[in-house]
Amino acid sequence: MSSTASGKNGTWRNWGGNVRARPARQVEPASVEELAEAVRRAREDGLKVKAVGTGHSFTSIAATDGVLIRPHLLTGIRGIDRESMTVTVAAGTPLKRLNAALAREGLSLTNMGDIMEQTVSGATSTGTHGTGRESGSLSAQIRGLELVTADGSVLTCSEKENPEVFAAARTGLGALGVVTALTFAVEPLFLLTAQEGPMPLERVLAEFDQLWAENEHFEFYWFPHTGSTNTKRNNRSAGPEQPVGPVAGWIEDELLSNGVFQVAQWVGRAAPATVPGLARISSKALSARTYTDIPYRVFTSPRRVRFVEMEYAVPRAAVVETLRELRAMLDRSGLRVSFPVEVRTAPADDITLSTASGRDSAYIAVHMFRGTPYQAYFTAAERIFTAHEGRPHWGKVHTRDAEYFSRVYPRFAEFTALRDRLDPERVFQNDYLRRVLGP
Repeated sequence: MSSTASGKNGTWRNWGGNVRARPARQVEPASVEELAEAVRRAREDGLKVKAVGTGHSFTSIAATDGVLIRPHLLTGIRGIDRESMTVTVAAGTPLKRLNAALAREGLSLTNMGDIMEQTVSGATSTGTHGTGRESGSLSAQIRGLELVTADGSVLTCSEKENPEVFAAARTGLGALGVVTALTFAVEPLFLLTAQEGPMPLERVLAEFDQLWAENEHFEFYWFPHTGSTNTKRNNRSAGPEQPVGPVAGWIEDELLSNGVFQVAQWVGRAAPATVPGLARISSKALSARTYTDIPYRVFTSPRRVRFVEMEYAVPRAAVVETLRELRAMLDRSGLRVSFPVEVRTAPADDITLSTASGRDSAYIAVHMFRGTPYQAYFTAAERIFTAHEGRPHWGKVHTRDAEYFSRVYPRFAEFTALRDRLDPERVFQNDYLRRVLGP
């Protein structure tokens, strides 16, 4: 059981600490058959069913007072097909275990998010993504999946088999069934060279299109109350491998990014007036560095400072304007924000409720240190994001409902119709799905 997402006396809580639930029972199936049986039993008992991974969502997407399924015994690689270059993996497998196992086999995913604590099914069901010019989210790399539906039957789907389920279930929000296995496209292990370094915000905004076009993976962090950003460019490399040394890595990734940053958050929470000064120090703490390593060591980094997060996808063409509005709002608001704003991109995909569905997208993520009041900041940011027809990350804080989603997702009705077909009795319903998909 993940220590980050468990609780005492039957209470479940998420990693961010902002969601709690008391399920009637928790089930830890060791096989797909046991999971299917748990769904059938719950239905007979009139209980709702939710599966939960490591609890890295900030929304109540996995919360239930019914049956909570913990899939951590359903782990490991089921098979690697080197002809079709795919790997099939059980749903409860943490991304960090998948990445390490693939690397041992000389394989890698094409793209990934910036942490790897989540399970593969939790990450894809909520639309987890990294940044990429041509390569999309984890869900966009799925080539097939297996799903236990509301009547306890096991459904397999791909582009050829049950294609309408495949279109939706790759980012299925837990609304269509419990995912039991995923098949991902993989490729031979490759090297990435990361170039990290500071850049003035004005320059990043002025040159954003160029920075995006010239790099396979471009992202940046802007420190509110400053004109500073830290940029990250990841591009494929012929080598040689030049990983970050253990001492330098510890200083950058543990001491500065986690240790000193944690202290700065504590000080900022206790004395908000110190935040702008701390932000200026934080923005200068990380020095420029270049290193070359295998993908998961470049894409991902440890995140030990607990926070709460909101992230919206806006059309990529609108990202610079949206960021200027966000900065103007912060300048006049009197808010004190001690966490950087993260900006990433993804190409359009064909997944029904993917945040990049049908449009090239840019992601703007706002964070607050856990325990700091975040509502005023998130409400003001959300007003800006929604004015640009933003789509919130399904696993991060937002206040949108089905009526809003039906306007910003052209295929929204396609998803709800499929849900009516696969789960007419709403076995997989919870308060969150009632809000975002409608009753």
